[in-house]
Amino acid sequence: MSDSVTAVVVAVVIMAVIALVLIVLAWRYGVMSGEERAQTRHASEQNAIPKSLYGRGVSADEASRNLLKTLRSGAVIVDGLGDVRYASPRLDNLDVVRDGHLISGEIRDLLAQVAADGEIRDREIEVTAVSPSGRLTDQSNVYLQVRIGHIATIEPLSVTFGMDIANAGGANELYVIFLEDVSEKRHFEQMRRDFVTNVSHELKTPAGAISLLAETVSSAADDPDAVRYFSGRISKESERLTELVQKLIALQKVQDDKGLAAADSEPVSVPKIVREAVSENEVQAAAKHIDIRMYFGDDDEGTSAEYTADGQPDTSLDDDIIVNGDADSLKTAVKNLVENAIHYSPENTHVGVSVRKNGRVQIRVVDQGIGIPADAQKRIFERFYRVDPARSRATGGTGLGLAITKHVVQDAGGTISVWSRPGEGSTFTIDLPKAEDQSKGDDLPEDEKSHQSPAEENVAKPDGVNVADSVNVTDSADAVDAEGDAERDLVGEAR
Repeated sequence: MSDSVTAVVVAVVIMAVIALVLIVLAWRYGVMSGEERAQTRHASEQNAIPKSLYGRGVSADEASRNLLKTLRSGAVIVDGLGDVRYASPRLDNLDVVRDGHLISGEIRDLLAQVAADGEIRDREIEVTAVSPSGRLTDQSNVYLQVRIGHIATIEPLSVTFGMDIANAGGANELYVIFLEDVSEKRHFEQMRRDFVTNVSHELKTPAGAISLLAETVSSAADDPDAVRYFSGRISKESERLTELVQKLIALQKVQDDKGLAAADSEPVSVPKIVREAVSENEVQAAAKHIDIRMYFGDDDEGTSAEYTADGQPDTSLDDDIIVNGDADSLKTAVKNLVENAIHYSPENTHVGVSVRKNGRVQIRVVDQGIGIPADAQKRIFERFYRVDPARSRATGGTGLGLAITKHVVQDAGGTISVWSRPGEGSTFTIDLPKAEDQSKGDDLPEDEKSHQSPAEENVAKPDGVNVADSVNVTDSADAVDAEGDAERDLVGEAR
């Protein structure tokens, strides 16, 4: 009996030892293989990402193409040889890809560097814009921010199809090239730098002059004539400084209020604000013996009125030619154009101001001034830009008037353009939608653009300046060629 009990005890002990050994071995195995199992599980999760990203039954190639199409940046996928596998449609107007190959040397050089070490690289490059037909344009070049990185290695054809095709030159390596147009960003950065520089200079000039003149007055206290002279100079510089600050505030206001313009707009009588704008420039015009002539025409109704600035005003069309906008701002816009026309015109000449309604409302200011070079016409609406800085300062210009005018016109839903030739004068045109068509955005038909009423054809003709002829002159080269000879003759007679 005792022997049997002893045998049972021994058996239990042996089983316990074996169980303990198995537990220890299992624990050691678990510790040693835990990291490996974790890595295996992580790899499995990574392999499962594409399936969970695109879902079952979705082509990864199709999904990738659609993904690239939604990007704001243009995208190109190329192999190591520079052969294009995919290019975004948004790159069609840039001279980057041609006949399935990268043609930009800078992009190819950057691709070679990425292929050599696998590092992602960025660079800003300059490329040429092309027209929809594929021809190079005369427009400024486009600046692109380029980013290139390696994305995949594809299986060689020799493995896939059993063909003896080697991976020569990295043809089986795929790279993605992202291209973002930063031309506008560069332009605004340059404008910001110019603005800061110009503001500093413009404020410093009158402030420095006032300081110097004040010192001169102090040293000439015993000379009444000198005190009066230099005091007048101080007053003039102070007025210039005040005008500059006021126009800076006005410019900032029209820019800040852009989003509120539609809500704050009201019906505005264009003939009325034009008369007021001209009236506020009569003193400057009289000082240079410049005659300002006005013409108002409602082609839709077949009525018109014309008179000189010092004549009896005709208000018969005040309620017929209406636009939506801010009356004070629109008056300021017209006033700036008339003021410039006076400043840049010789003495004993004429300035024409016309208003026409023929589907839309056009306000044109025509002068016989020095004209604007073609290369400067694209920049004259920039803040502080001056064609001739010395002349602008001599006439008291701030370089802000046209910038303010442009923003005011845009806020009213219109456009402003210029036609000019050096020595022949300039024509500024404000084009606005009629009040009743403000929400329609209808365009002016071509046949109405060329229409003239009999009264308009005779405006200012006795003195050699035909406002109506200038009314039809646009910034289009074709229009200039079609009307050029007659208008040049008229301008020549007036001079």
